[in-house]
Amino acid sequence: MPQNQEAKILNNNEDIEIIQSIISGDINAFSKLQKKYYRNIRAIIRKMIRNENDADDLTQETFIKAYKALSSYDSKYLFSSWLMRIASNNCIDFLRKRKIETISYSQSLQKSDDDDLFFQIPSNELNPYEKIESTEQRNIIFSLIEQLPQNYRQIILLRFQQELDYNEIAKILNIPIGTVKATLFRAKKMISILLKKKQKLLNI
Repeated sequence: MPQNQEAKILNNNEDIEIIQSIISGDINAFSKLQKKYYRNIRAIIRKMIRNENDADDLTQETFIKAYKALSSYDSKYLFSSWLMRIASNNCIDFLRKRKIETISYSQSLQKSDDDDLFFQIPSNELNPYEKIESTEQRNIIFSLIEQLPQNYRQIILLRFQQELDYNEIAKILNIPIGTVKATLFRAKKMISILLKKKQKLLNI
């Protein structure tokens, strides 16, 4: 067994012992897990949210949600990965509610290094007409993303809204980089199909 994998297992066994203590009634033991993982979880959230105050709030919410869901944790998996998944889902829920306007699509689909969809950050220098058009475009793209399966929607938002690279997404979601790329490719294909249908209905 690789040394780093062995270290992860030993580390997770320590976490499992703490979790068992908490479930048995020692609620104060949870502070050990919070102290152990606070910096890593906050760093992940800060990368996704990019706002200090919101990152602090979401970090606290992540640990609260983790505490409430401890009974559902499966010890076959790393607790750290389970916790990171809660953190990333918490951020994505937050971003969806806020509908931060950082994604738009080009009116005509363009080719790019990232396959068949071209996402861009809207310019801050827009005239009133462009602002209206840009808002409509963002609303359309968000509505299309909402139609995707949850795992596709999650990766699309992490990649294009938060501009995370493949390695960062793989780490947050605890999946192989190849899975990230394949899922992202299929998600963009689905959006492309949905967008073409939308354009046809609107006679664009």
